Amino acid sequence: MRGQIPVLMVEGQTLAEAWEKSLISVHEKGCTVTTEYDKPEDPPSKDCTMIMVVHDPLAEPMIHKDFPGGLEDLQEYVMEVVDGIKDHCVRSSADDLEDTRWEYTYHQRLFGYSVPASERIFDQIEMIAEKLAKTPYTRRAQAITWKVWEDNYCYDPACLQSIWCRILADDGGTWTLNTNIRFRSNDAYKAAFMNMFALTQLQKRIAESITRLSGKHVRLGRYMHQADSYHIYGSYFREFEERFLKNLASRTFAQRTFRYEDVKDIMEEAVPAILDKAKNMGRQIE
Repeated sequence: MRGQIPVLMVEGQTLAEAWEKSLISVHEKGCTVTTEYDKPEDPPSKDCTMIMVVHDPLAEPMIHKDFPGGLEDLQEYVMEVVDGIKDHCVRSSADDLEDTRWEYTYHQRLFGYSVPASERIFDQIEMIAEKLAKTPYTRRAQAITWKVWEDNYCYDPACLQSIWCRILADDGGTWTLNTNIRFRSNDAYKAAFMNMFALTQLQKRIAESITRLSGKHVRLGRYMHQADSYHIYGSYFREFEERFLKNLASRTFAQRTFRYEDVKDIMEEAVPAILDKAKNMGRQIE
């Protein structure tokens, strides 16, 4: 129906499968919308509201070969989100216009959320773990990123909005961590896979923290990723068609994916260089 943004849903056993299905779905069924970033010659983007369900976030093959980037880029992004290696790149005050560092990092907003006129820093991820260790069925275990006093006015507001977690016991009685992620805006082709991979690693970190606090083993349950605007920009339709769609037609799913288990050592070997790069970024931005 004209005037309505389609709501699309895909499911996959693995992360790579769900992401691949989501791209096919938005490409085939998404609406056409212009964006604030379009150049005059760019065609409108494909867009939808997308819900992705990954039934087993750690199942193999986890990594899709056709996400734009390499294994080192993926490792770097995980470390940015989960470990905070680029938190020093965030400017100290939103009002200091001469400070050209970043508006935020997700790690900073999740692990070190701050409020004006208060010295308290909120580690929301630890708070999620504490709540669930005490009351696994609580509906209140969530973390947010949005700062209404900043993000309504800044140039580059946070895309990730919230993380919500809840535990159910499986048939054997093992605690199972279910996680919902919500983005207000998500670049389906260029960013979503890296977002999802890093956030499932964060889901794993939360499960480990709950295990530490409760003494009960916690395994990962399903991961749900919702994007209010899930889009493929018209400016790279050609790249998307030449790379993603052609590989979809010419290769098997096994040929289009990596097992994380098989490339984990390669990714971890890049850690020292990634840390040096992040440290130098801070000096350059300042």
